[in-house]
Amino acid sequence: MSLSCSDRFPDLLCAEDSDEVLSGESRACSSELESRATSIEESSIDGFIEDETNFVPGFDYLARFQCQSLDASAREESVAWILKVQAYYNLQPLTAYLSVNYLDRFLYSRRLPENSGWPLQLLSIACLSLAAKMEEHLVPSLIDLQVEGAKYIFEPKTIQRMELLVLTVLDWRLRSVTPFSFIDFFACKLDPTGTFLGFLISRASDIILSNIKEASFLEYRPSSIAAAAILCAANEIPNLSLFNPEHAESWCDGLSKEKILSCYRLMQELVEDSARRKQPKVLPQLRVTIRGRMRPSESSSSSSSSPSYKRRRLNNCFRVDDDRNSK
Repeated sequence: MSLSCSDRFPDLLCAEDSDEVLSGESRACSSELESRATSIEESSIDGFIEDETNFVPGFDYLARFQCQSLDASAREESVAWILKVQAYYNLQPLTAYLSVNYLDRFLYSRRLPENSGWPLQLLSIACLSLAAKMEEHLVPSLIDLQVEGAKYIFEPKTIQRMELLVLTVLDWRLRSVTPFSFIDFFACKLDPTGTFLGFLISRASDIILSNIKEASFLEYRPSSIAAAAILCAANEIPNLSLFNPEHAESWCDGLSKEKILSCYRLMQELVEDSARRKQPKVLPQLRVTIRGRMRPSESSSSSSSSPSYKRRRLNNCFRVDDDRNSK
């Protein structure tokens, strides 16, 4: 006995026939749902814009590195280690970014016994562990996380105590607003047709992670970093490279054109510098000269003037003189 769609789904809440709904023939309903989804997404972005300052260090955090109150090189080393572990276990880009976000927010609110060394590495491991628990389906053990050149090895209970300290300092606010909260939305704004959507999101994610070590980006909000990364990714697509970066401000309310352009210029400079360093070295070409075939007369004159010919002629002269003396 075969059942119709109406028999299988008798409790539909809308008045349309179930066969029509499942077959996708209700275009009016479909367009209405799409517009609702768009409005919901835009309202979410507005919420991210409003809340993003609550999930970044204070405005004077960068100044502490500039006046050497905090060690910028030690932070860069810690972030580099986090990125190595992220690549080693193929963790999500958001996991790495959250790790650095937790680390920066902690350092802004709490001073470590030392600006570098084992306390900073312990903090890095704890932040990476917390971020992995937030985003990953399979989380490496606390012992297994300590790979890729970790200078110190900590017991799991030591890391767990550090995790609890991080949670306390961050007030348990781990669901942070990051550039990854915006890049999908901004990519759709730049490429409404969706033709290059996958590339834009993937390339922008790579650009964000490759520049996360630079303390200079601490000056910018996550939304500005996301917009700048999408613009940099668009530069690599001929069809989108003509987009005016100044128009990115119109993608949503709350964006700052000045901040986006400043971040974009800094990011583009670093991207170009990285591309130059990755270019393969070209070995100098050897200059090979091919001589033409010599005429017989040139060959005889050339051979008669060669050193070997002169030595043979001199030896023959000595033999003639010896023969004469013997006679």
